[in-house]
Amino acid sequence: MTPPRVLIIAGSDSGGGAGIQADIKAVTMLGGFAMTAITALTAQNTLGVEDVFPVPEEFLLKQVDAVTRDLGVDAVKIGMLATPELARTVGGLLKSRFAGTPVVLDPVMVATSGDALNDLGTIDALREIAPHATIVTPNIPELGALIGTSVTDEAGMRTAALALADQIGRAVLAKGGHLPGDELADLLVHPGGRVTRWSDSRIDTKHTHGTGCTLASALATGLGAGLSLDDAVARARAYVRAAILAAPGFGQGNGPMGHALGVVPFDAIRG
Repeated sequence: MTPPRVLIIAGSDSGGGAGIQADIKAVTMLGGFAMTAITALTAQNTLGVEDVFPVPEEFLLKQVDAVTRDLGVDAVKIGMLATPELARTVGGLLKSRFAGTPVVLDPVMVATSGDALNDLGTIDALREIAPHATIVTPNIPELGALIGTSVTDEAGMRTAALALADQIGRAVLAKGGHLPGDELADLLVHPGGRVTRWSDSRIDTKHTHGTGCTLASALATGLGAGLSLDDAVARARAYVRAAILAAPGFGQGNGPMGHALGVVPFDAIRG
């Protein structure tokens, strides 16, 4: 099978655990071919984000144009956009160049360490471009910010995800990792009300840096390979859980996952 070509539009994580670095690892481990258009450079590690340097919009477009003209794109994953201008530039690409291409929008707002990666203007721009994605993958704080309400339990997550899906007319994968309790649930919500629920026991670890980036890239790889949305989500979730369990334990803070999964072949992992 020809590897699905996944274009990742996101920020770079100098610590290697999230952002473009995590995206490339996830796409590669799942049999895809990763390409990148970097939106911002960050100086960060497991303890936090020290600085962010956005890329000019013109240069972002040059990266995308260079990739699409030569290599082709089967799916797009969008992560950190850093500024309203970059977000609206990407929105223009979704309306034109990537219309009809599977697009996974991870509305990155805050790093695992708690540091803000986007300002309020960028969050408003994310709301504008969400209707042009195939699926949006917010965690609990991001879901609350997008819908304008506080989410404190699974019932609230379901209500907010249903409202967001109907508002944007697109599927929403609401991730419940920020909710309390030993059981964690993720909800795939479609416009009109269809909901698929997955649940697992919480993994007791601080090494979860890059989980959102990794899940979205894994999902984009599945969609680029022709999987259904439900199957792509199931496989992406299984990969993320395996990567958390394989974390190498690096860093003094929220450490990176083990994207390479040690010696365990991915074919052994089932959703």
